[in-house]
Amino acid sequence: MEAETAAAALALRPLSANVSFRDQAYAAIKQAIMDADIYAHAQELRLDERQLSRSLGVSRTPIREAMTLLEQEGFLRTVPRRGIFIVRKTKKQIIEMIEMWAALESMAARLATINASDEDIGALRKMFDEFRTSTPAEHIHEYSDANIAFHQAIIGLSGSHLMGKTIENLFIHVRAIRRLTISQIDRASRSIADHMRIIEALEHRDTELAERLVRQHSLDLASHVEKYCDFLQ
Repeated sequence: MEAETAAAALALRPLSANVSFRDQAYAAIKQAIMDADIYAHAQELRLDERQLSRSLGVSRTPIREAMTLLEQEGFLRTVPRRGIFIVRKTKKQIIEMIEMWAALESMAARLATINASDEDIGALRKMFDEFRTSTPAEHIHEYSDANIAFHQAIIGLSGSHLMGKTIENLFIHVRAIRRLTISQIDRASRSIADHMRIIEALEHRDTELAERLVRQHSLDLASHVEKYCDFLQ
């Protein structure tokens, strides 16, 4: 079966001439891959050099160089005579990645109780202001974005730049799975309840509780993937 081409679906803008085209193409394509719902389609998503070249407004040479770097980093893979595809993980690999995320984000929560300011922790509540008078399911796309931003914010509140870089390659897959599963079996309502408990633990500087709640929240996602995500190989 012919794989779906992803290039047209990626959000891309023409590049500036002030920085290396290869580096800009690399950053733009990587961000677009991270923003794409790579598990929302039954078929793998194939990138087209010509479409990327037109979208970014540069020749195919920097596009090809950027894609080589992304392949080396594990974001893309080349299939002989078929093309270059965005890498998708198996169900087992996704679960392992979520478990790794659980370990890193729970440590981030622990560090956040020590390093984050009251103002920064308080900002977490504002992410969910629009869902106070309605259920997340009524605004599932907006809630999905807030959910993902919340988990990114926890990492940021740790104050650890290295942790942020370490988790980056997990993020593309964990984010896509969070986005895909948030509307399943009332996960959104349970998710926001978990988030409120996490925020309270952070506000109270309860290090052990914050770490435990964050870890369990992600492990619950791993259990959900194991039970319900049979569409993954």
